[in-house]
Amino acid sequence: MSQFTINILFVAASFAVYIGIALWARAGSTKEFYVAGGGVGPIPNGMATAADWMSAASFISMAGLISVGYVNSSFLMGWTGGYVLLAMLLAPYLRKFGKFTVPDFVGDRFYSKGARLTAVIALLLTSITYVIGQMSGAGVAFARFLEVSNSTGIWIASAVVFVYAVIGGMKGITYTQVAQYVVLIVAYTIPAVFISLQLTGNPIPQLGMFGTHSESGIPLLAKLNEVVRDLGFQDYTADVSNKLNMVLFTLSLMIGTAGLPHVIIRFFTVPKVSDARSSAGWALVFIALLYTTAPAVASMARLNLITTVYPQGVEQPSLEYAERPEWVKNWENTGLIKFEDKNNDGRIQMYNPTADFSERGWNGNELEVNSDILVLANPEIANLPSWVIGLIAAGAIAAALSTAAGLLLAISSAVSHDLIKTIINPKISEKSEMLAARISMAVAILVATYLGLNPPGFAAQVVALAFGIAASSIFPVLMMGIFSKRINSTGAVSGMVAGLLFTVIYIFIYLGWFFIPGTNNLPNTPDNWLLGISPLSIGSVGALINFAVAFAVSRVTAAPPKEVQELVESVRYPKGAGAAISH
Repeated sequence: MSQFTINILFVAASFAVYIGIALWARAGSTKEFYVAGGGVGPIPNGMATAADWMSAASFISMAGLISVGYVNSSFLMGWTGGYVLLAMLLAPYLRKFGKFTVPDFVGDRFYSKGARLTAVIALLLTSITYVIGQMSGAGVAFARFLEVSNSTGIWIASAVVFVYAVIGGMKGITYTQVAQYVVLIVAYTIPAVFISLQLTGNPIPQLGMFGTHSESGIPLLAKLNEVVRDLGFQDYTADVSNKLNMVLFTLSLMIGTAGLPHVIIRFFTVPKVSDARSSAGWALVFIALLYTTAPAVASMARLNLITTVYPQGVEQPSLEYAERPEWVKNWENTGLIKFEDKNNDGRIQMYNPTADFSERGWNGNELEVNSDILVLANPEIANLPSWVIGLIAAGAIAAALSTAAGLLLAISSAVSHDLIKTIINPKISEKSEMLAARISMAVAILVATYLGLNPPGFAAQVVALAFGIAASSIFPVLMMGIFSKRINSTGAVSGMVAGLLFTVIYIFIYLGWFFIPGTNNLPNTPDNWLLGISPLSIGSVGALINFAVAFAVSRVTAAPPKEVQELVESVRYPKGAGAAISH
């Protein structure tokens, strides 16, 4: 049986399961559509939350980013730390408040349609931006494993999400995400076990990463340092030069993650506040299974990749292009690996393009490898069995679709419930609201598809923009809404607008998506950044601006009504919990 046929079987089987679950768990009411009827148990909700959380960026991009250098483990620390913030500081209190959506909480807590509308705008910007990365990730997986174009892959992904998300709503999405979690975690860990055994003899990747490289007899990370150093790169385990930027970047990811609306809404699907806490704990366990494996996958995959095209222990350590492995040919067909023979010697030269290797007769780095392919290509690089390759195809697609569905539901809920039901037409019937929710989701899928086909940047940039928006707008207003009785509606709106505008304009200027006359678009280099702060790190600064503006404006304007202050206190303390839920 051909590899293509095996891939088709794995992917088709997973699609059949997802659609079957959606039909079985079809939403019949607005409560089932928005929050799965509030009847999901802690363990399945934890598993669904983990699937919602671990997007294409986690499954496909994170290990690729860490493979470039361990300094990129800030992605892992930021995303994991953000989940801890969400689980401890936000989830239980938001669940106690008893609302369906983030704008619902903001609108009621800050007793203002303006605050609700501002939160809707922030939510839509965050979710639409974030969903671009999921559609792009699905396109990459489809392009390689189903041998279709990237654009065709995105259309297929959109069609599948349309069926199970529009029909099932949150109820269908929740149980579909449970299945998707099983698929993606099995797909991620099995290749990691195989490769750890190959390179270190240890079946546990987390331990193998710190073990001995079987062939050379030296520690695996020391071997990787040796290999990349010989190619002119800094050591894989080298320290970061700009520690301030790394701290701010990690913080931006943390608070941006804690403000992601599609994850927050998951804690409204459980019956009780205690279940919200329990499901948060279970989700952390399920997330840790992948996140502790990712650094091992990154280091081992990079070692395998380099030694494939740059053989060790030979007189001329480079590979004849005509003799390149089959996996290189496969990924060349997708355009995600590119070769340019700059010195016309017919050999693959792979090294740091800033290094001077003129004594070797080399004339520039000739192999361009998109880091997003590393996890997907890993089984092929390591010559693993065909069924493992088929499994990782299904896992990559599951990761992209699970998060895309959660984001699309957050968008749909914001439009149908927070805009149409609450602001535009409060008298709308439940049947009409359900129809509006499904139409909103269908439109959101079309918008996401278009943006996936025409993304404003590569996956990491787009995802960082989404986290920056969430960090500078949503997280601060939730924190202040829960922990400060003094923040009023004027302060909350002013803070959200100030933080959001600062962050978006800063990112757009330096990533070239926003033109300011006379600047000629400032080059995206550390020398031009404000205080050396990268556009990918600026969300944390935007959050500080949000907090500062909100507190300052609230201090010089009227305090919130007494009943709102009592509500805030009741959310935090058991004494008034019943009043908060019934509000």
